[in-house]
Amino acid sequence: MEPRLSYTKAAPGAYEVMSQLQRYVDNSGLERSLLELVKLRASQINGCAYCIDMHTKDARANGETEQRLYGLSAWHEAPFYSDRERAALLWTETVTLVSQTHVPDEIYEEVREQFDEKEIVDLTMAVVAINGWNRLAIGFRTVPGTYQPKRATSVVV
Repeated sequence: MEPRLSYTKAAPGAYEVMSQLQRYVDNSGLERSLLELVKLRASQINGCAYCIDMHTKDARANGETEQRLYGLSAWHEAPFYSDRERAALLWTETVTLVSQTHVPDEIYEEVREQFDEKEIVDLTMAVVAINGWNRLAIGFRTVPGTYQPKRATSVVV
């Protein structure tokens, strides 16, 4: 597969705006492990190979288990996700597939049991961001496999 163009070079201002949104999400206070699951699940739904590769690597670098990564596409049946993670994954799927789901009230109520109002907005912004990144990577054929995660920070004693 050959990339169609480099969107970071063709429109650096657009890339910066997306990066600002991502920085907001990353600094929102939502757990990093939860955000990586959200990014990976939306990328699976959208079929974004580049983002699946990236977020699998990032999750592993931050201590995510292989079992939880392998089971993510079938999280409904897998017992190794918390109630909060399940609510986030349900919200991720529902908002990612908004044209099909129209985000029903009962799903919103489930999410409200695990997240406060600000967290729901932040979670939604995380879904918005990853769906945007997926569309850029898929639309411009960003080639998967080259991404390398930053090392998880460790405390030196």
